[in-house]
Amino acid sequence: MAHSIIRPDRRQLIKGIGTTALLAGLGAPYVARAQSETVKIGHLTPLTGFLGPLGEYAQLGVQLAVEQLNAAGGVNGRQIELLMEDSVNPATASTKAERYIKRDNVACIIGEISSASGLAIAQVVERNNKLFFNTGCNSDALRGSDCSRFMYHVEASNSQYVKGVGSAFLRDGLVDGKKIYFLTADYAYGQDLSRVGKKYIEANGGDVAWEDLVPTDSTDFSAYILKIRQARPDLIISNLAGNQITNFVKQYTEYGLDFPYGGFGFDTAVAWGAGKGNFGGEWPVVWHHNLTAPGAKEFVAAFTQKYGKPPENQAWGDYLATKLVAQAMTATKATDAEALIEYFDDEPKLDILKARQGYFRKRDHQLIQEMYTMTAKPLDQLEDEWDLMLLGNAVPGDGGDLEAIAPTEEENACTLSAA
Repeated sequence: MAHSIIRPDRRQLIKGIGTTALLAGLGAPYVARAQSETVKIGHLTPLTGFLGPLGEYAQLGVQLAVEQLNAAGGVNGRQIELLMEDSVNPATASTKAERYIKRDNVACIIGEISSASGLAIAQVVERNNKLFFNTGCNSDALRGSDCSRFMYHVEASNSQYVKGVGSAFLRDGLVDGKKIYFLTADYAYGQDLSRVGKKYIEANGGDVAWEDLVPTDSTDFSAYILKIRQARPDLIISNLAGNQITNFVKQYTEYGLDFPYGGFGFDTAVAWGAGKGNFGGEWPVVWHHNLTAPGAKEFVAAFTQKYGKPPENQAWGDYLATKLVAQAMTATKATDAEALIEYFDDEPKLDILKARQGYFRKRDHQLIQEMYTMTAKPLDQLEDEWDLMLLGNAVPGDGGDLEAIAPTEEENACTLSAA
């Protein structure tokens, strides 16, 4: 994809410079020169392949955030210049991240969905002392064995997803003493999710009796569904990703099997892709457009007005990351990585467009936050093509410690490099 650049509105740029210049006394050339510069943010996300439908929402989210920030005066009187590109794969993501830093001098990088590409970007920012805000990579390894003090995670970890929906499977008697079938995406994310999921199932008395590793380019799940029909499991769990989930859910419904199913990973776009009457099961989700927190309602209204459809959870991640980065830059009056790390490592409570505030945990830079589960909404209650899901209560419940669903230090140790 061609290099995409969202430049700030010139009128807002002039307005921001003028306001700050007046406050500064109109006499300092250095200040005037600094105010004329934009703050560049680089955005990377996959727009092609099985994660492409999610990447499109990621770009919509970050664009809306930048437009709102620039309309409000930017960051410390400087407008934000957004650079966007298709990350494609780990090798290309690494090359583009390096170019953002060396050629474009971005203040930070936001985005990504593929855990393998996220690791590649993390290695680039580590070498160059820049920050990377991960908005879609779930792998626990990125917060554990591969953690970095230059990488923060707005996206929930696999442990948060597994423990979030796992509580629902336990509640429904689908784990203890049961034989479970795993379908796993055959790449870094799926393999890590399978590892975390097996640990959870076995710790709660279940048995992962079958597992199929599914290539990421697979679109026909009939062979897997026939194996499931023969195995007759007590529960089917998807560790699939992107439009793999859409294809599996649609084809599973077509076969008419009645074994309970759900997943340890999920994005609402894949349910929208399955369409009315095809979506089912129990799934975890990090954010949903039906949340009633004031910040969520404002975001949904602005997004829907601009794009004519509600935001998907990936759009939330990229929108939120951009707003939090700007918040930190404004509070510290700086854009360099060390100042922003110091800000977030104080663990300030943050409005994350949910009922409860969140914070970035200092020891692994994971956003500690509530999660949700969702099921299919009855067909006779659907209002439109986006209204396919019933959102469950937050996990942990009211009063519960948000750390309860995050990976413990024993489960996922992280040793951040010293400054």
